[in-house]
Amino acid sequence: MASSTVENYLKEILVVTLETESSKVSMGQVSKVLRVTPGTATAMAKSLERDGWVSYYPRVGVSLTSKGKKLAMSMLRRHRLLETFLVETLGLDWSEIHAEAEELEHAISEKVLEKLDEFLGRPRFDPHGDPIPSKSGVIKRPASKPLSEFSENMSVRIESIVDQDKKFLKFARKTKLVPGQIFKILRVEECADAMTLKTTKGQSINLGLRSAEKVLALPFES
Repeated sequence: MASSTVENYLKEILVVTLETESSKVSMGQVSKVLRVTPGTATAMAKSLERDGWVSYYPRVGVSLTSKGKKLAMSMLRRHRLLETFLVETLGLDWSEIHAEAEELEHAISEKVLEKLDEFLGRPRFDPHGDPIPSKSGVIKRPASKPLSEFSENMSVRIESIVDQDKKFLKFARKTKLVPGQIFKILRVEECADAMTLKTTKGQSINLGLRSAEKVLALPFES
């Protein structure tokens, strides 16, 4: 049985591979997402390799083995289902649920998780718009792209928020930049590193292009 530390490492490695669409994750990335020193991350990677969870490549990084990916996908499923439950059922603020789900995901049993999934109506996405893996470990990602890559006069539907920082999530919620919301892009001013959006109710929002990179969207046709 894996420890909570092992589960956290595997889950975060999986998340990076999904975000970068690369099978290998550098030790710098591992240390950053887990907020540990590079030396600690490397020592853990070697330990994970001894137990068959990852393959470690010196000066390159790590990749999940089939065994490691299976557990990582299970943990990611737990995390995102719990986030959905905390928001939709308990009404917690979506900027606070990540830390709460981190605590709960190691304790919940598969039996309870399955009942939770059923209770929630088999959701496909968590409150941030991230896809929830199926019980068999399949994850489907929408063909969304950063808001900063769309052109003027296009209408878009917000799909997910990449940045999990509390301050940015609160900003996104305040400005309605949340999954499911529709916006029209009025102006894109690259020289000013800014874009202007309009909600369906006519409210204008000014957004820096760097922030727009953290918001994924799809084209929308009414």
